[in-house]
Amino acid sequence: MDQQRPLVVSGGPCTGKTVLIAHCAEQIKVWLPDCDPVVISCFCNLSFSTSPKHLLSSICHQIAHKYEEQSLSQPQPESWPCKNPNECSCKTNYTSISAVDPHNDCHHGKQICDSDPGFCETPDSQGLDSSVIKVDVSLSELEEHLVFILTQLPSAKHPLVLILDGLDQLENNVGAQIISSIPSPLPDAVKLIITVSSSRTGLLQAIKLHYPQQGSRSSSASDDDSEEQSGCASIQLQSEDRKQCAKLLESLLNSSGRKVTSGQQVLVNQALTSCSLPLYVRLLHAHTSLWHSDSDVNESSLPDGVHSSISALLYHLEQKHGSSLMARLASYVSLSRTGLCESELVDLLSYNYDSPAECGGPISQVDVERLLMDLKNFLIKRPITDFQVLFWVSRHFKLVVTKRYLGTHGVRRKIHSEMADYFSGRRVGRNEKPFVVSLASEPEHEQVSQPFIFPVTEDVCQVNMRKILELPHHLEQSGRLEELELELLMSLGFHQAMVQGDMLSDLIAMLKAYEGSTKFLREKWLIASTLKSSACFLQSSPLQLPEVMETNLLPYLDIFPAFEGYVRDIRQYRKKNGKGVELVLCPTPCSVLPICYVGPNIKTRTTRVAEIACTECDVVAEVMDDGSAWIWEGSICDFYKLSLIQDQQELKFAGVKSNCKFLLLSTQCNKLFVWDGANPQSLIEVKESLKPKSESSQTLSKIEGFISCQEMICIWRKKESFFSVFDIANNTSTRFHCESSVICLVASFRSFSLYCGQEDGTVSIFDLTTSRLLGTCLNSTNSAIMQIVLCEEEQEIACVDRSGSVDLWDVADKKQAPKLLKENFNQGKSSSILNTDYSKATSTLLVCQIHQVTLWNTFNWEIWDQFLAPQGKAFSQAVLSLDGHLFLALLDHFTIILVWRVSTGDCVLSLETNRQPLSLIKTASDIVCVSHDGCLTVWDSEMINAAGKATKMRSEVKGMAVEQTGKCFYTTDGSENVWRWSLDVGFPQFTFLHAGDVEKIQLSPNNSHLLSLSAGEIYVWQAETGENIARINGGSAADVLITPSSKFGVSISKHGLSHVWKLPHGAIVCNIHQYLSDAQVSAEGTFLVGLCNGDLLAASLWSGSISKRFSCVENSEHVVAFQCLLDHPNFVVVLTASGAVYTWKLSEETVCRHFQLPRRFHCQPQDFQMLPDGNYALLSIDHNSINFLDLSRIRLCSLKAEGPVIKACLDKTGCYVVYVCNPSSQEQSCACYLHSKLILTVVRLSDRERIGSVHLHKNPSALTVGKQQSVFVGYEDGSLGVFFVSDATIDKELVWDREILKSEPIKCPFDREPIRCFYQSKPNITWS
Repeated sequence: MDQQRPLVVSGGPCTGKTVLIAHCAEQIKVWLPDCDPVVISCFCNLSFSTSPKHLLSSICHQIAHKYEEQSLSQPQPESWPCKNPNECSCKTNYTSISAVDPHNDCHHGKQICDSDPGFCETPDSQGLDSSVIKVDVSLSELEEHLVFILTQLPSAKHPLVLILDGLDQLENNVGAQIISSIPSPLPDAVKLIITVSSSRTGLLQAIKLHYPQQGSRSSSASDDDSEEQSGCASIQLQSEDRKQCAKLLESLLNSSGRKVTSGQQVLVNQALTSCSLPLYVRLLHAHTSLWHSDSDVNESSLPDGVHSSISALLYHLEQKHGSSLMARLASYVSLSRTGLCESELVDLLSYNYDSPAECGGPISQVDVERLLMDLKNFLIKRPITDFQVLFWVSRHFKLVVTKRYLGTHGVRRKIHSEMADYFSGRRVGRNEKPFVVSLASEPEHEQVSQPFIFPVTEDVCQVNMRKILELPHHLEQSGRLEELELELLMSLGFHQAMVQGDMLSDLIAMLKAYEGSTKFLREKWLIASTLKSSACFLQSSPLQLPEVMETNLLPYLDIFPAFEGYVRDIRQYRKKNGKGVELVLCPTPCSVLPICYVGPNIKTRTTRVAEIACTECDVVAEVMDDGSAWIWEGSICDFYKLSLIQDQQELKFAGVKSNCKFLLLSTQCNKLFVWDGANPQSLIEVKESLKPKSESSQTLSKIEGFISCQEMICIWRKKESFFSVFDIANNTSTRFHCESSVICLVASFRSFSLYCGQEDGTVSIFDLTTSRLLGTCLNSTNSAIMQIVLCEEEQEIACVDRSGSVDLWDVADKKQAPKLLKENFNQGKSSSILNTDYSKATSTLLVCQIHQVTLWNTFNWEIWDQFLAPQGKAFSQAVLSLDGHLFLALLDHFTIILVWRVSTGDCVLSLETNRQPLSLIKTASDIVCVSHDGCLTVWDSEMINAAGKATKMRSEVKGMAVEQTGKCFYTTDGSENVWRWSLDVGFPQFTFLHAGDVEKIQLSPNNSHLLSLSAGEIYVWQAETGENIARINGGSAADVLITPSSKFGVSISKHGLSHVWKLPHGAIVCNIHQYLSDAQVSAEGTFLVGLCNGDLLAASLWSGSISKRFSCVENSEHVVAFQCLLDHPNFVVVLTASGAVYTWKLSEETVCRHFQLPRRFHCQPQDFQMLPDGNYALLSIDHNSINFLDLSRIRLCSLKAEGPVIKACLDKTGCYVVYVCNPSSQEQSCACYLHSKLILTVVRLSDRERIGSVHLHKNPSALTVGKQQSVFVGYEDGSLGVFFVSDATIDKELVWDREILKSEPIKCPFDREPIRCFYQSKPNITWS
């Protein structure tokens, strides 16, 4: 442990490398009694994914997790089981592939690292105390994170021993990449052990180069020259000598009660001389055990080598047990992913047995057990989750079995398909009893299918780990990719099992890895992105997966209709459970999740993007400053490197440009190549026959841009006054000269003309067929032409100069000079153009400058609108969305992309990135943000449009009124608008306009009329039609009420008369002279009850006089709260400042004192609510407690919430209480996205059971509970959310269905603005 260099264990096949390090892993703590080492063993060849990212993040995850366990002082086992069954198969026992117990609580602390890719805390971060899961981590960041944790976490007391096995079996040079990611020299207290086959010279050489000699060697060191040169300690495992092998064989024969004769021993010795591997000795034991003393044996009786011996063993077992049984058993074990249980083998072999006559009848468990007894030395049992599975003792058995029984692809696919049918529950064996997991360590035959999750008890479930480990593998290998997508990757049940089985990272890797079928490619990407963004939360709360997925997928069902079934499954799952909170109307998203993160596989983070380009074929090309070029195609979730080799040398790239489907790549040796996106397999070199003057100095100007026109491409260079036209078909070129430096080019396919914008403000027009100059245009300011917009139908061109001004020219007549039609000067701040963007669909030209973005209407070439940069910020780039209804902007030194809605001028979205953006590019279906290090963050354009078009009010929702049916409701944000929403269509249908800001709204109980209060005036609206029936002036009303009969309105004034009047026409019935605060109308509609100076009064609604007064003889203190009981007419519940509770009967003016509330339960007037039947009253909110008065059973209750309660509301039916709390104070250790969000929770009042909860992605400003088990939430940004309480104990069904919400198709999503209902121009009723 005192040497800071890795130990390389090498040797040939079957020399015992894996067995040796497995034994070492178990003994290290015994060998190091003076410290407490952390031992991490990674069997990399058994990993689910063998990509460098996955393997590195798995190693990081294991190291960080184990050191965190130590920091929390938790008891630690001597071996470290891997949390994820497929992550590097990290373990210390070589017979166990990551044993995971679904019942164990693996979340002892924060989740430091998610594995594909996960948390990446870089060295410049403030330690490891931030469990942020980064979803767009690059390979270089993972390498830096590994270096960081290897440097910071291990110590002399807790050294790290990292064992890597199987790197030599990885393809694509992944093993060398992993080695290069580990720091050299090794940090203090870090020990590295690597196993490598002696035949893998490439990997051995990579290790030696990565760990060169670190100083002189001690005299006691070995004299091995290679070890000294490499700086690595090495152990070369050799085959045993013949005598030792003979002793081992003799011991094995004695243990089985067998011996060989002297003549037979001679043959055995000859065999051991040819091969002295331990595995071969065991195979010889199997063969010689069959001999008798009189057996006639010769040199051919013993096979030579391991593979021949395995083949001979299989042949013998075929003769003994039947060839079909042996072949099928060996095939099933070899093709399984993690091994098979004995009962699984029995089921698989008993199904559709090929030749039962061979064994005298159908296969039984006894037949299988006999065969397994003969294979007991070569099939080992190892624990996988809760099961003991069988697998070959050596990979060489699998190689022989594959060659002997599985020689063709068709045979392998057939076996995989049978196993897929078995694990999916379709084929279950001779007894028609399918596999099912029980609490025992072996499966049993009990149920009729194989669900992903089994109910153990009413409240406890167990994940079917065997199914989720094996089924995806067999579906993929059998070629049933569509079934894999539909039944697993797009299945809620599979996702739940993977998340609850602590295999979230593997699920994300699977969603990204299976790209063979692209039918649901983008849907899988979106699911993976959703899981990544919620990974930290789901790891601690896996049962919340349905709520997380519903919230994130529901807003985009119109874009991804494949999710209809997924959401339906969520609701069926909730219905099956009998409780939950269902999202009915999504609030407007404040952001959009990226569907994909990709980055070039570069070694260092210092490498930066030199140039980037995108074709119309969704191909993105990056050229880095190290000369490498990387290509990303929209149909894959990864980059690939573009390599060009000429004269046995790899070319370095200098830049890339794009136009239409073409890419133009320039190299550092001044070569040009055209890449056709329609034919990506070919690169055409473009050779310039005429050379610019600057080439005399051996330096060509940088390519500024190019355009394509049929089979020709036109190229111009920076600060050059010419451009070149290349005919690709004929390999010829023509040079066109201009007056000054060329800035931009546009080609007309109709007239075959070229328009060349130049530095001095000139536009030269050339004929491509004759190379003749047709004419010129010159702007009046001589400002450089930055873009030319060609209007072919009108035969006009619009020239945008550097200052943002636009000139419109008529170029219809080639024989005449162009005519200036219009000259528009930019009226904003004068600054150079950063970029332009043109949308033909909406006739919009965007011009981006530092301080403003200008939108031009290209139909009449007038300025449409101008947008200023936020205070203290500056624009760096802006682009229009694909349909032109939105534009996106980058700001300097700002990692968030802002999205504005063009029609309203509102900033509607913010797209989050974790890196400083470099530029935005548009593909045919995506918006892509490019960071300086070349990483791409990809958003689906339709998702951005859907989020940007979602309707919301201009500011926070301040009031809501809900109809009795719950299908329509009204909202106000304090502006002049009141919106009427319809859940049948999912957006507002009407907006009721007012002359001033709306202060109050009130809906009549029969839903026929809406009253609104604005600037002291009362507006009466017909609810269904939006007609403003009356506009009443003169009342100076501060509040407005409606009687339960819906026939009368009551306007309450603080400083004048309060009026009782008839609905809807405003005829006054009586006036009330006394102002009553917090007024309520009694259940029979006969009294107005309210407070006046602490007294509770009742005014007659027929005469207006104060006819009743609440009085208490023994106590004259003030009333703090009261409630008229609608279900008990004439009764009012009264609470006083001392905590006394009374009932007041209005008709008889009698008062009854019921009880005294304790001080901690005293009523808070701002929180007080009571149900219409009087059974429950919400008294107060005290931090994270909600205090209730249960009058039905005369008791006080205190409900504890997950954090400080912000809002609480009682359900009108008396079934539930709904509250919003902030759990962040309870999650101080985590600040991830969902852990920091507010939670809306529904609790049943009768038994205090928690029905369900959802995370709110924004802050609520209003909360109302309707009568149809519906919860309405208004948010601070003006959006609305509606939830349905699913509760099996309440016999009600969801009244809204997704099919109803889609019943009214909208031609354009941006046409969802509500119909404007105008108010009467002047009051038609005036009260004196």
